[in-house]
Amino acid sequence: MAAATRAMRGCPGLAHRRHPGVLHLKAVRLPPALAAAAHRLLLQWGSSVQDIQSKAEALTNYLWSRKRPLETGDLRRKAQQLEQQLREKMVQTSSSALPNVADEQKLQDKILAMLRKTTYRWEALRYTDELSLVYMAARLAGEFATMSRVFHEIQKRVPGFAPRTLLDFGSGTGSVSWAAHSIWGKSLNEYVCVDSSASMLSLAEQLLQGDSDSQTPHFSTVYFRQFLPVSPKVKFNLVVSAFSLNELPSLAERTETIQTLWRKTDDFLVLVENGTKEGHQMLMEAREVVLKGGDKLAHDPREAQVFAPCPHHLPCPRLSSQKPLPCNFIQAYHPLPFSKNPEVKEKRFSFLILRRESGETEEPWPRIIQPVLPLSRHVHCHLCCADGTVQHAVITAHRHGRDLYRCARHSHWGDRLPVVNVPEEISPSSGDNGSAQTEDQS
Repeated sequence: MAAATRAMRGCPGLAHRRHPGVLHLKAVRLPPALAAAAHRLLLQWGSSVQDIQSKAEALTNYLWSRKRPLETGDLRRKAQQLEQQLREKMVQTSSSALPNVADEQKLQDKILAMLRKTTYRWEALRYTDELSLVYMAARLAGEFATMSRVFHEIQKRVPGFAPRTLLDFGSGTGSVSWAAHSIWGKSLNEYVCVDSSASMLSLAEQLLQGDSDSQTPHFSTVYFRQFLPVSPKVKFNLVVSAFSLNELPSLAERTETIQTLWRKTDDFLVLVENGTKEGHQMLMEAREVVLKGGDKLAHDPREAQVFAPCPHHLPCPRLSSQKPLPCNFIQAYHPLPFSKNPEVKEKRFSFLILRRESGETEEPWPRIIQPVLPLSRHVHCHLCCADGTVQHAVITAHRHGRDLYRCARHSHWGDRLPVVNVPEEISPSSGDNGSAQTEDQS
């Protein structure tokens, strides 16, 4: 009881349903101006709305199942393993001591055929005008909601943060800028959107102008570029890469890009990907690149800090377990009003926020990493804790105090639980991370 009381010292005077660790948002809607502009662009397109919707569903499924490109070294090792296995079979079944030229050719052909059948074939996406519009129909509302949730965490935990400049790498439809403007519009005076696709940049600019006959954008000082700013001295308060890392063709290029983005970060670097194993692992690659600190700037010696979602700088416990699972979260949102769309959908995402050392310290509250299960007189929570472990907490008012129990009962997946010292009654989570996971973690 005493430990729980000390842990709850951040809660006095606040309703438990609004305790300091609450970070989730209700279903997010697009800003009316953005929704109207998107609707107008869809109506102007030559294809029928039904045709756009079917293509949007196909693109959504493709992007969700997309994997990282296989590295050349990994492909070579895989080919060598196949060759060794097939040669051993040839020796066992062949009556001749030495294979002839025809056998060698058959072997090479078989290896190539097996590689084609079993290896994921990554291809770069070329966003034409039509594919950009399909992407907007498929992902604009979900990405805006996701970025609103991620930015909301920074706003709530660091209320004094008032960014003046934003860099969005892989800006796509411009949803990052819209979400940032909805939160920090009063302080932001420069938005730099970088995307290699000229069609995407054009679409984002049209969305920004909306229905305005005077071509006046809904918010100003937005600059569209196809390449990152060259000067290493140009830095931004807020640097973002959302759903873009998998568009890069290799680990080396992802690493170089992350290093470049971190060099351009003055305060926060925000990375967001699909809530899949692939998306989570790309974020953990980026986390390692930045935390290694091998690319420090002489004029900016501040260390990197993991701001969210991890309450620690240790290896991700979900990747080190016997059955690796992605660390992901969900955000509800209202999609564009297609006939087949439900009123509310959910976006599953993984994210990483890195911050340059500020001198400010926070209590390392654990993160709720699965749906909370409130039952009669007790609550099940799965927590990522400051010691780098995943814990399964069964919280009751009798054992842990009324405050912690009620806060846990009103918490949601993705919130932080306001407890400093994890009570002894909370035991290590089992290898399957509980039964509360609601969706296939492919």
